[in-house]
Amino acid sequence: MKQPVAKLICTIIFTLIIALPAYSKTYTFGIVPQQSATRLARNWLPIIKKIESYTDLNIKFATAKDIPEFEKRVREGLYDFVYMNPYHYTVFSETTGYRAIAKQSNKQIKGILVIPKDSAIAEVNELNNKAIAFPAPAAFAATLLVKSYLKEQNINYSSQYVSSHDSVYRSVAHGLVPAGGGIIRTLNAIEKEIRDKLTVFWTSGGFTPHAFAYHPRIVEEDVAKFLDALLNLNLPENKLLLKKIKFKGFERADDSDWNDVRALNLKELEK
Repeated sequence: MKQPVAKLICTIIFTLIIALPAYSKTYTFGIVPQQSATRLARNWLPIIKKIESYTDLNIKFATAKDIPEFEKRVREGLYDFVYMNPYHYTVFSETTGYRAIAKQSNKQIKGILVIPKDSAIAEVNELNNKAIAFPAPAAFAATLLVKSYLKEQNINYSSQYVSSHDSVYRSVAHGLVPAGGGIIRTLNAIEKEIRDKLTVFWTSGGFTPHAFAYHPRIVEEDVAKFLDALLNLNLPENKLLLKKIKFKGFERADDSDWNDVRALNLKELEK
């Protein structure tokens, strides 16, 4: 090969290498499967791409087929960064060492009990001895807060675990069960044709929302980069991205922010 041609090829290769993203490390970002993996990917991948654009980190979207499998993976520390429900955080901050850095801003999470819009149910005691849909045994607001309410009301019921919030809403909307547990954010996120068939029968009090946390193996420098990227998502240019996940913004968080959830002394994951 003649020298000028070889030199030209080397120059082109070098230019291409320079043009590639200079990611220093690859990390997994686990998202709790409140919705289907397809819906989660559609809504969260643009967020992840924006996080990458604010850092030199390569972030891989990850989730699980259902909430129990997600819990197993978090317990094993398989995710580097993770978005998990408040109860999960209180458990896995102890067992696995995850540490919270952020949460949804100006938000408290509330459990809701939904029924069909055309339901004749007017009093909670009409749910006695009925089947009620829940996403998973340890879903915080959609299951544990709703179950606590039903227990207070002395309601006997059978639990049907259907893997996700979306599946709860579809089960109720299609008349497969008379009621189901969820949260306002995921109810608002489901397609309108399902949402319009439901009404909120009961709403719980508010608690600190889901945690954005990191595994203790992640170096502090990269944790800081990830947190700064989350906070940069508050910029006006990202408003439409946040709308897809029904967020208004992010704010810094400390471990103690979830003491209200710890005070409930929940034990579901210890069973």
